[in-house]
Amino acid sequence: MRLIATLRSFRETFDFGGRDVASWFPRHMAKGVRQMKSILHKVDCVVEVHDARIPLSGRNLPLQEDLSVRPHLLVLNKMDLADMTQKQRVLQELEKRGVSNVLFTNCADETSVSLRKVVPRVSNLIELSPRFNRVEEKDYSLMVMGIPNVGKSSFINALRRLHLKRGKASKVGGEPGITKAVLTRIQVCQQPQIYLLDTPGVMSPRIKNVEVGMKLALCGTILDHLVGEDAIADYLLFSLNKHQLFGYVEHYGLGEPQDDLQTVLKHIAVKLHKTRRMKALTGVGNITITVPNYSLAAFNFIRAFRNGLLGRITLD
Repeated sequence: MRLIATLRSFRETFDFGGRDVASWFPRHMAKGVRQMKSILHKVDCVVEVHDARIPLSGRNLPLQEDLSVRPHLLVLNKMDLADMTQKQRVLQELEKRGVSNVLFTNCADETSVSLRKVVPRVSNLIELSPRFNRVEEKDYSLMVMGIPNVGKSSFINALRRLHLKRGKASKVGGEPGITKAVLTRIQVCQQPQIYLLDTPGVMSPRIKNVEVGMKLALCGTILDHLVGEDAIADYLLFSLNKHQLFGYVEHYGLGEPQDDLQTVLKHIAVKLHKTRRMKALTGVGNITITVPNYSLAAFNFIRAFRNGLLGRITLD
């Protein structure tokens, strides 16, 4: 929903409050990186899955450099949540950065034309590239990589259902960290015979700045409690206003756009009956009062965004 805001001024910058972005990212991912490098000789093509809402932010560039000896396809998943009017601009910017093989997908829709393009695209990339020690192999082996919670496992399962009419072979979850280690090969297609290697989500060891980290948090690639749901919700409100996406106004019945998070959360809490009872000390003794539950309201606000209920947005 795009509305022209009334004569209301919004924040032009977001106060990150000196947050230490390094503390948001776990340090246990080195094992996954070593595993991925160790099996590279068994791989014909690397398929990188990333979130279409942040097509430029958070991609693990150092790891891609390590895997660059194989053909590379960038799959921008969750296109149903991104502002696809920005597609051409995104493709041009990626081209400037040396990424030319790009597909937008929505793994929740197995009838989408884009998902059906994956097998022909990777087959073409493999056929046009040297296969080194795998030249005698009849099947194609792909490594699926990416940062946490961008839909790698959903991507694998969607291809299996599309081409093999089979159920899921990889665990799917709404939080980062579901896939813990490099798994055995998973078949996703019979003609040609294609196997995928699912891998754990691996963050870049160097995040450009706190804003990039906040974009990653907003899209659910970092555990919420590491950043704080209040901070994520505030950045969400800032981003929606910045992009003039006022779908949250209609979704929550706010009446008009707001720039103050507490005002928004209080309205959400009251509207959805997200309240809690607490004791208060007064001049006549202790009384029990009902107050808005701001934490549950923030949780609802963030989930509504991640589920696409507040409109499509490309944060980069």
